[in-house]
Amino acid sequence: MSRRVVRQSKFRHVFGQAGKAEQTYEDIRVSKVTWDSSFCAVNPKFLAIIVEAGGGGAFIVLPLAKTGRVDKNHPTVNGHTAPVLDIDWCPHNDSVIASASEDTTIMVWQIPDYTPVRNITEPIVTLEGHSKRVGILSWHPTARNVLLSAGGDNVIIIWNVGTGEMLLSLDDMHPDVIHSVCWNANGSLLSTTCKDKTLRVIDPRKGQVVAERFAAHEGMRPMRAVFTRQGHIFTTGFTRMSQRELGLWDPNNFEEPMALQEMDTSNGVLLPFYDPDSSIVYLCGKGDSSIRYFEITDEPPFVHYLNTFSSKEPQRGMGFMPKRGLDVSKCEIARFYKLHERKCEPIIMTVPRKSDLFQDDLYPDTPGPEPALEADEWLSGQDADPVLISLRDGYVPPKSRELRVTKRNVLDVRPPAGPRRSQSASDTSFSQQQQQTLEALLEEIKSLRERVQAQEERITALENMLCEFVDGTD
Repeated sequence: MSRRVVRQSKFRHVFGQAGKAEQTYEDIRVSKVTWDSSFCAVNPKFLAIIVEAGGGGAFIVLPLAKTGRVDKNHPTVNGHTAPVLDIDWCPHNDSVIASASEDTTIMVWQIPDYTPVRNITEPIVTLEGHSKRVGILSWHPTARNVLLSAGGDNVIIIWNVGTGEMLLSLDDMHPDVIHSVCWNANGSLLSTTCKDKTLRVIDPRKGQVVAERFAAHEGMRPMRAVFTRQGHIFTTGFTRMSQRELGLWDPNNFEEPMALQEMDTSNGVLLPFYDPDSSIVYLCGKGDSSIRYFEITDEPPFVHYLNTFSSKEPQRGMGFMPKRGLDVSKCEIARFYKLHERKCEPIIMTVPRKSDLFQDDLYPDTPGPEPALEADEWLSGQDADPVLISLRDGYVPPKSRELRVTKRNVLDVRPPAGPRRSQSASDTSFSQQQQQTLEALLEEIKSLRERVQAQEERITALENMLCEFVDGTD
């Protein structure tokens, strides 16, 4: 009699748990825009959520510790003239966030460490280049200030946020609407999915499609794709019969999938959140009330179902905390921020362990906040893996840095002296805050001058009156 062998994995018993009532964020009017993005972005300092806004687009930014009821007059970030569709925190600066909107623009914002009194309406830089709404944003994983955007004009643009310049425009790759874009681990390749049902691997600097697969999933509903740490591509989509499906593909051999599994019948697009440290992918469907998670390994069948976290309320969106924001003392390996209609609730994924000591096997070195390359170095063809940090003593965030934007003089055609180097967040000119201080000082000087001038005119008038009086007495 053959015995069934149970697959060995340290993640077999991962379980999810919703945060307590005092850990939730209440009274948030989550956006009702019909768009398949996560509507939520989170990092070790801040939680950002796209919210309802009259006559424009806005999102709210809360310090992670500011749980409980959110004041209805809490300041928002609202520079867009149409709804915000996507937001993404910069991986190399926890105070910088980008937003994309139906108004065709991308705006990059510096969030102060203190809670502002008024709405934040002035971005550090506005990036204009798309002709239709912009629905996808993704920062480069290793190069400083490099941001990707994809719009309804079927164009992908890669920007240098440090100068406000367009670095690359990929405008003839996709014949229809782009559904998702994902960088690989070192940012040398992109994987994209499109309404034409084709999964593509693109080298953005060469402007070439390296590999493509038509009908990775045969259904017409949107596909999603993410790179795994092994360089494979994990996809979610639909079968011809509208069943949800997941797949794993080798870009070097797109003929046959490494894995293809049907799941259930539902309309919600499955958003994959991949953790390269544990090689676990979490699937969150908009409108679902569950999170399913799978481990991706090197042995067949490659994609192994682990478990499902279920709750009663459907999710409107989901934020995924970077590894450096987790509590390693509690063996927390993932944390989600689930959007309800009027609140945001943390969901914590934990590996049960008896020991209180640091678990090296759960927490390998993970990407930290330091970039490995400057924008110009990446553009010239260099690649570098992320700069890793250890979580053994917990993550200590670096001192907040200002993102400063230096627009290059388009009229100055002289080549720059010395080697080309991108403007980093530390060596550029006035920041927005410094600019505001300077303007306030100039305004005060102008006001004082006007008052001095008025006093001088008054003195002159009194002197004239005195002279007339003296002349009259003579």
